[in-house]
Amino acid sequence: MTEASDGGVRSVQVALDVLETVAFAHEELGVTQIAERLGLTKGSVHRHLLTLVDRGYLSQNAKTARYCVGPKSRVLANVAPEIDLKQIAEGPMRELRDRTGQTVVLSALTPRGALVNLTLPSTSPIEIGVRSGSELPFATSAQGRVLLAYSSRPFQERILAQKITPLTAKTIHDRDALDAELSRITKDGYASAPEEVLLGINAVAGPIFNGDDAIIGSVALVGSIQFLPATPDESTVAALADCCDQISRRAGHRRQTDAKTPAKTKTAPSVRLSR
Repeated sequence: MTEASDGGVRSVQVALDVLETVAFAHEELGVTQIAERLGLTKGSVHRHLLTLVDRGYLSQNAKTARYCVGPKSRVLANVAPEIDLKQIAEGPMRELRDRTGQTVVLSALTPRGALVNLTLPSTSPIEIGVRSGSELPFATSAQGRVLLAYSSRPFQERILAQKITPLTAKTIHDRDALDAELSRITKDGYASAPEEVLLGINAVAGPIFNGDDAIIGSVALVGSIQFLPATPDESTVAALADCCDQISRRAGHRRQTDAKTPAKTKTAPSVRLSR
């Protein structure tokens, strides 16, 4: 690649950074604010702003001289398809499977639980997995719990009010205990359900968010309790968080969703399930 083409790519990157900064600000921004947030000079930012305004992707308020999302950006948002969760998740999921050797399961949020959309088998000769199309309950599965933990409180209350049927002797089925577990999940950034669905098996799940900061799905590692203990090791949690963060960013989310600083979100799923 030549220096000229390198410069062209850099210019496109800066233009997109400027556009994203304004789009995700939820308020009009001035040149100085944008430059400070991106660590760029005002001159560089101003040149890209002129181009984006000229093309209709941004608009400038004539009274305040600040910038906001333009009509062409809104048109693109309206014609853009719903998020294809499977399509954006498969790459990061394969990386996670290769890093951990465990089965990786993608689930989407539904009103009834976690709908399994994709399962990537482990690298082990003994396969432990979850069948695509299965719908896992909110209360007893790691995938369901992580979706519930990041959902709105009224939605949580509706689920917590329902009777929980234990699947094993280790299943959490007390309302207060489950509510406490939901709080722990948002604190630590992941859910775990050791031997709660099937004896000898554990799942560790992390959240996926969209551009509206809403929970839309989860990625889970599934395997033997021997390799996925009740309290997973830090490297496993970090690998899972990295995978979920990659998928969330592809879905339009801007805030990093690691295991230390999870974001409390609303529930507004808008995904398409590829089969």
